[in-house]
This record gives sequence, C-alpha cells and structure tokens, in this order.
Amino acid sequence: MKLDPAQHHWMHAPETLAVMAALGEARFVGGAVRNAALGAPVEDVDIAVPLPPDQAMARLEAAGIKVVPTGFDHGTVTAICGGKVFEITSLRRDVATDGRHAEVAYTDDWELDAARRDFTMNALYAAADGTVFDYAGGVEDLKAGRVRFVGDAAARIAEDYLRILRLFRFHAWYGMGELDREALAAAAAGKAGLAQLSGERVAKELLRLLECPNPAPVLRIMSASGILPLLLPFALNMPRLENLVRLDADNDFPADALLRLGALLPDGASDAAADKLKLSNAARTRLKDLGGPADIASHVSAKDVRRILYRLGKARFCDAVRLHWAASPPEQLHGAGALSWKMLLKMADNWEQPRFALSGRDVMAAGVPEGPQVGVILGKLEDWWAAGDFSADEDALNEKLKSLIADGI
Repeated sequence: MKLDPAQHHWMHAPETLAVMAALGEARFVGGAVRNAALGAPVEDVDIAVPLPPDQAMARLEAAGIKVVPTGFDHGTVTAICGGKVFEITSLRRDVATDGRHAEVAYTDDWELDAARRDFTMNALYAAADGTVFDYAGGVEDLKAGRVRFVGDAAARIAEDYLRILRLFRFHAWYGMGELDREALAAAAAGKAGLAQLSGERVAKELLRLLECPNPAPVLRIMSASGILPLLLPFALNMPRLENLVRLDADNDFPADALLRLGALLPDGASDAAADKLKLSNAARTRLKDLGGPADIASHVSAKDVRRILYRLGKARFCDAVRLHWAASPPEQLHGAGALSWKMLLKMADNWEQPRFALSGRDVMAAGVPEGPQVGVILGKLEDWWAAGDFSADEDALNEKLKSLIADGI
C-alpha cells in the first residue's frame, strides 16, 4: 500500500517537509497514516524516528526548528514549524509496565516499536514518499473495519488499562460489524484494572466515544460486559441518548459529547458523575444546567420563550430544548410532531437579548440605602419587566421602582 502525497496536503506542506528532512530517517505513524488510508481528515501529525529524543532534538534545532521536550522521559518531543505542531516519538520497546505507565528503552527496530502499540490500525508507518509499512496486519484490519490488538489482547490491556476504553472508542469510530471477540473477552476479563485509571483519563476517552456518530451500540456492549457500570454507576437513560443521537443525525446537529453525557445520565446524577470523572468546573456547571427549567416544552408561548431565553441565555436554552426534545413522546421526535421543537431553536437563534435599563445605582438614587435590599428590589423589578415581555421602557421602570419602594419591598 502506498499513499499519494499529492492527495494529502499535510504530507507535502512545507513545514512537514522541513521537519522530515531535519530528522532524516523518519516516518509518519498512527492516526495520520490510518486516517489518510481511509480518506478521512488528518488533524494531528505524529512522526516516529529511530533516534533517542536528545538526538532528535539536536537535529531539529540544527535545522532552525523550534522543539519542546514535552515528554522527553518517555521519548517524545514536540516540533513547531510554520505554526504547525508535530509530535516526534523515538522508537521504543517496553521494559516494564504497571497498567498505567511504561518504562521504555529506545531502539532502532521499527517492528519492535510496532509490537508495543495498541491496535493494528495504529501500528502503520508511512515514509515521506507515501510508502506504508505494516508490521501487524493493520491495512487488512483497517479495510475490514476490524479493531484488533497488536499481538495478545490481554497483554496489551495489562500494559495500560486505558486500552479497554480505547477499544470501544475506536470500534465506535472505525469498526464495522461485531467487535473483535478476543479483544472484547480480554477487555471484560481485565475490567477491574480500570480502577487504576484517573477520572480525567476515563473522562477523556468517554467523551471522545460520545462524539462519534452513534455511540449507543458500543455503550450497550460496554454495559453488557460490566464495563460501563464501573465508569458510570447510575441507572443510565439509554433511550434518551439514542433519541438524541437520532435527532443529531436527522437535523445535522453537531455531536456534543457533554450534552450526550447529560442525556445518558439519570436526572440528578450530574454532580456525582462530575466527581467521578473529575470534570472541570465549567463542564460540571454545564452538565448540571443541561436540563434547564421544567417549563420548557414543545408548546410554549413566544412570550414565555423570550422570558426563559432571557433567564437562561441562548446556549443553556438550546441545551435544554435538545435534551427535552430527546425525552419527548415518540410522536414529537420526527416529522410534523418535531416542528414545535425546531421552532424553539429557531427562535433562540434569532433572539437578541434586551437591555435592562436600570442598575443598583438607580435603586440607591431613588432612596434605598446601599446593602442587600438594593439587589432584592432590582431583582423584583427585573422579574416584573421580563413578565411584561420586556416592553416597559426606562420611564415605566422608574415608576415601578417608586411603587416597590413605597410598598416597602
């Protein structure tokens, strides 16, 4: 098999050629080769070299290319050329592993390097001219849509238990037909090792899986094998997730991993899931807010839509609409029954947030002493303005302010 560099801009881009020329005997490896062979987009360009990392750095620096020792102790440095980033990894073999980390020794043997990689489709190398080197049957597996471990599946998993999750993610993205039986059996047998992994590593893999066009079939396999309950020990709402996935496909919505996670989790489990997956504060907050208020439904008056939009903001409103839509009765999911949900999203897209004319200073200028009461009055005033469909102008707001003060609010 040979890739045609002319068909792949990343292969003949000036910055790529400069890095490859500086390194000498180097080959593209992993995802870039895999995706190029499939005709899929290539985002990250990884390069393997039969040199220790210090020698790779020296060659790049001698060519005037900026290089950063991002993972030097594990044989990886990062080259930055023409604004592009290239991860350069020395050929290596595992000396010892503990299920999370590996002690490595450097080598110049390409086949030994391939033998330590996870899946055959990721153990593909390509020279600058496009010649593909396949030491593990990866080309055949790639064509067949077969995600297969390099060598013994149980051994590969014992080296790094994250590979259990990578198995399911890669099958969801690249697999066709049934999941490889040996791989699935080894994953199920080694699932206790998942306890060694950090929440952050688990979350990264799980969210990448949820981004695929349809993660539901693989999630069901993970559930049946006892793996998914270890990651998300909740009464998961698979039907709601499956509805959301179909809605995404039918309406060309982008696959939103966090929204899909929210659909999968039962109501009220967001904090516990965020704790287990060690999500960032921003992700935790969004996950908790996804459902929005209970007053979002397919038939809501335009006035109420504007009020809810003002309270939630456009992004939170759209999250809530999509999640409620996925939980709606079957007759509202598609066709004419879905028009109301689509209209809500269209209204949000066209909505411009009105400006509330008064501030705390106006409340104090009207005679309210500085303190908590200022915020209370301002909040009631803003609620009144929103309930009136934002029609009250500044004069009307000032009159209402006087009324609230007079009533002792």
